[in-house]
Amino acid sequence: MTLKIGTHVSIAGSHVKAFERAKDAGENTFQIFTGNPRGWSAKDIDEETAVAFNAAYKKYGIDEVVAHMPYLPNLASPKDEIYGKSRDVLIREILRCRKLSIPYLVTHPGSHGGSGREFGIARVAEALTGALAAAEERAGAKTPFMILLENTAGTKNSIGGNFADIADILKITDETFPDAVGVCTDTCHAFAAGYDLTTADGFESTIADFEDTIGLERLKVIHLNDTKGDCASHLDRHEHIGLGRIGTEGLKRVVTHPILSKRIFILETPIDDRRGDKENIAVVKAMAGEN
Repeated sequence: MTLKIGTHVSIAGSHVKAFERAKDAGENTFQIFTGNPRGWSAKDIDEETAVAFNAAYKKYGIDEVVAHMPYLPNLASPKDEIYGKSRDVLIREILRCRKLSIPYLVTHPGSHGGSGREFGIARVAEALTGALAAAEERAGAKTPFMILLENTAGTKNSIGGNFADIADILKITDETFPDAVGVCTDTCHAFAAGYDLTTADGFESTIADFEDTIGLERLKVIHLNDTKGDCASHLDRHEHIGLGRIGTEGLKRVVTHPILSKRIFILETPIDDRRGDKENIAVVKAMAGEN
């Protein structure tokens, strides 16, 4: 079986250029921001761009693309202004994904800012269901895609540092949108939050915990990243594949696992004088026995 593997790719110049960059790096999928990731606003996607992007799937032989929410939104924020703006961005991104035929939108749950776990979970769930309902109403049809909740490194006040946080959000969203919210797991974040992926026992324990708490069928995308930080350090610092604290053997268990290996893998690794995206992709393919 061929891995579905790619990196986070720039849309500089045009959205379609992301396909070119991905193919040049040996990727068969990729992740993008649909617009400016560092602001609240984004330039509209015109019809010409949407048509070209949709045509590029077939032209470049890529079936699925992943989108990621911008940096500023915080779906767990206790501040009403930030929360409202965050939900508006989520609605916008759902509609942009629909326009570009992107099946998955990854979002961090956010930080409750000291208001407590239960508050944060309820806030995120409300944002998700509210945005999905609003987007469906504006589009005039059900949006055929999923929002994916990404686990976090477990920093203070964050939601999503453990699988139970995500499971509790899903229990709420499933009541009204049972097929619209899934999960993206980041290996760096999981390790930083305390899930030990460096040993066979630690890996199996993590998988069992995820299965029991969330269910592996909800996992659609894996952010495959090594890390500069120690286990349970809560340090979100990505490293080249096999050169960090998780290491080659730990990440190899992920890409060769009979269930995980069928998911979409997105690398968010550094680009420096040691390696670029193409080199990290090659390392992962070698781990999976594809080189």
